Amino acid sequence: MALKIVRVYPKNRVLAWIEDRLPAMSFLSAHTVTYYAPKNFNIWYYFGVLASVVLVNQLVTGIFLAMHFKPSAAEAFSSVEYIMRDVEWGWLIRYMHSTGASLFFVVIYLHMFRALLYGSFKRPRELVWVLGMLIYLTLMAEAFMGYVLPWGQMSFWGAKVIISLFGAIPVIGNGLTEWIMGDYLPGDATLNRFFALHVIALPLVLLLLVTTHILALHEVGSNNPDGVEISEHPDGDGRPIDGIPFHPYYTVEDTLSTVAFLLVAAFLVFFTPTVGGLFLEHDNFVEADPLVTPEHIRPAWYFTPFYAMLRVIPDKLSGVIVMFAAIGALFLLPWLDRGKVRSVRYRGLGYRVAIFAFATAFVGLGFVGMGTTASLVEGIVGPGGNVNEIDNWIGRAMVAVYFGFFAFLWIYTYFGLERTRPVPDRLTPDN
Repeated sequence: MALKIVRVYPKNRVLAWIEDRLPAMSFLSAHTVTYYAPKNFNIWYYFGVLASVVLVNQLVTGIFLAMHFKPSAAEAFSSVEYIMRDVEWGWLIRYMHSTGASLFFVVIYLHMFRALLYGSFKRPRELVWVLGMLIYLTLMAEAFMGYVLPWGQMSFWGAKVIISLFGAIPVIGNGLTEWIMGDYLPGDATLNRFFALHVIALPLVLLLLVTTHILALHEVGSNNPDGVEISEHPDGDGRPIDGIPFHPYYTVEDTLSTVAFLLVAAFLVFFTPTVGGLFLEHDNFVEADPLVTPEHIRPAWYFTPFYAMLRVIPDKLSGVIVMFAAIGALFLLPWLDRGKVRSVRYRGLGYRVAIFAFATAFVGLGFVGMGTTASLVEGIVGPGGNVNEIDNWIGRAMVAVYFGFFAFLWIYTYFGLERTRPVPDRLTPDN
């Protein structure tokens, strides 16, 4: 369903003159008023717009934080304390930014899971999925560099551990590690380059990718919970029978969902901004000290599934390969899944079980990466048991389930083993 741009001229002569030379209103109209979306969107489709809301929050609050932050090892931590204590409303801006970082990943993970549920990565939306994964990768880099900037204990040691992973690369590893840090240890050079990338380079890349992602989506049209192409059933004017204009119908819904989301975000910011150490670790309220290692070094919660893969695999290089392969496999999903049906509503039992196991393994790896399963195991087997070894085996089983999902999906669909339910020609009336 190719997007058609029809010129819209305002009555105001000045605006009409501008529109004739820069058709901004026509472009906006094509992506809202004349863009037809499926009429059976459900709650899973809110997370795309919520991700945009959080992105705006991060950009705006980040600008104000950058006005007072000093990217040097001697002053970074104290400048954050200055923002929190002396800058007017600085504590609010900082907590809006730190809480927003975690909420960004919450909505992104739910947005990605919705794509898995309803097959939004399948033809003709492969490019939309790949662009979305590039956004995810950029967001991970942006979040990691932002995590280092406050220069607390976890910032310093987290940076040291994560950057040292590149040292596992044969031949060039050590040189690459020093090049990224700009020194033998994280310090002034690391903070300066991370600050530049976090504040300028990566936000520009992120904005470009998000814009391209939306343009690519509107070019092929939005998917829906039934996985039916609404463009295949147009009316006499060429508009899809099962579609409705994005504006005003979904803009109103998105506004309501945004208000509800902001209420939850406000509650977190005002009453529990650290979320018990989950969003902001307690060790990061202590200034970085290269001579004192925290008892437990772990990244922010949104990285812990991949950190767990490093933790449970003994060989450092193998762990790095597995971690990057886990992300790379997501890029290949449109070509690994050969199934003809998009939505989980009509797919076979095997896919439903596999996607549930995949989501469970991903969440479970997050708990392993945070050390939660180790505490649980210790409570069961007692202090005398080999807690770390049991925890490692649990993590390895979840890694196997994670990669098993992609292998199973390819075998299940390539050899025609999937038994699907009949897909309706049009959107089901109960939606």
